Amino acid sequence: MLKAVEDGPAVVACNTCRLSPDAREDGEGRRGGALLADALAAVRAGDSRYAGIAVQQMPCLFACTDHCTVHLRAPGKVGYVLGRFSPDADAARAILDYAVVYADSDHGRVPFKQWPQGVKGHFITRTPPPGFVAE
Repeated sequence: MLKAVEDGPAVVACNTCRLSPDAREDGEGRRGGALLADALAAVRAGDSRYAGIAVQQMPCLFACTDHCTVHLRAPGKVGYVLGRFSPDADAARAILDYAVVYADSDHGRVPFKQWPQGVKGHFITRTPPPGFVAE
C-alpha cells in the first residue's frame, strides 16, 4: 500500500483527481490529476530552480469535492493541500514557485507577500508534521 520515496521537499499530485468541477476527464479520457502531474514534471524538468523539489504522484488525496489537488510537504514543516487548479503549465509553475519558497522557509510558513498569484485561493488544508502542532 505504501511506496518509499525520497524524504525531502515534494509536491505530491493526486493523479486521479477530476479535471474540473463538472468533468472527470478530458476528451481523451485523461484525468485532470494525471494532466497536472505531467505538467508539474515537465515544468520541473525545464527549469533548474525546481531541482530541489520532487514531483511525486499517487491516487486520491481524498479532496474529491475539489479537483486537481496536490500535497506540499517537507520534513519538519507544516504541509499543505491545495486544489482547484487547471491542469496546465501555468498552474504547475505557480505550485513549483511556491514550493521553492516553502522549501526555503524555516517551518513551512511562507509570508503571503511571497505567494505566487497562481496559488492564492487554492489552499484547502494545512497539516502539522509528525510530533508537532502549529502555533
